[in-house]
Amino acid sequence: MDDTTKENGSNQSKVVPKEKRAYFLREWTRLDVMKASFVVVVHVLCLLVPFNYKLEALLFGVIVTAVIHLGITFSYHRNLTHRSFKLPKWLEYPFAYIAIFALQGDPIDWVSIHRFHHRYTDSDRDPHSPMEGFWFSHVLWIFDTKYIREKCGRRSNVMDLKQQWFYRFLKNTLPLHILTFWTLVYFWGGLPYLCGLGFGGVIGYHGTWLINSACHICGSKPWNTKDTSRNVWWLALLTNGESWHNNHHAFETSARHGLEWYQVDLTWYLIRFFEALGLATDVKLPSDAQKLKMAFAR
Repeated sequence: MDDTTKENGSNQSKVVPKEKRAYFLREWTRLDVMKASFVVVVHVLCLLVPFNYKLEALLFGVIVTAVIHLGITFSYHRNLTHRSFKLPKWLEYPFAYIAIFALQGDPIDWVSIHRFHHRYTDSDRDPHSPMEGFWFSHVLWIFDTKYIREKCGRRSNVMDLKQQWFYRFLKNTLPLHILTFWTLVYFWGGLPYLCGLGFGGVIGYHGTWLINSACHICGSKPWNTKDTSRNVWWLALLTNGESWHNNHHAFETSARHGLEWYQVDLTWYLIRFFEALGLATDVKLPSDAQKLKMAFAR
């Protein structure tokens, strides 16, 4: 073997460092700018609260945002993404409609990305992999649609939603609904009420984002999921029970994330309410055999 061959072999054995993705100094698409604009506007409105303060406006923003984000956890996440339970369409569609005002995208887009996250957790195909860093998994991934397209392709994992006219309609008309809602709020209560929505929106945004970031960094891990998912107890109230994230990754299709009696899970309480009324059916929960399989060896 000559010196050149030896050198090439040596180079091939070296580990090539992963190129760090450019978060800001890159090509921004029109959709990237639109998403970033929504996020910036919500945060600016929140910062303006002290200058446009009205208690009733602030309470309005917090209550409305709480209802909207319950739509995210109840509808987008547990009902549509994981099919943890079934609802009649006359009830399923209104909850999905409420969720669009959380400014997190339409149901088809949201569900597709989350299904990819579970399928490729912590890998290079995870749309918001914690391996890319805290701020990337927390928020920066949202503004890089080219990156998401590379990971998720043409959304072939949501044909169940694409086949329904209602979800296609929401995808094609999403900005119209959001702008109409915010305009109505402005004409009803003026800038203080928009600031109230901004205040609630910032809480809702970061609560959701912390599931992707903090819940893959810190917290407890009662189940052997072989990924970085964690339970973060102090986030439970803020996220309607979504922060029992290790529980969720262990039993993805479970309608209940707070598996213990002391694990607060507001979304589960709502599901249980509709189940008691006979409206939520096929409610999925982990079996004892599944729990035994996911438990750490003693």
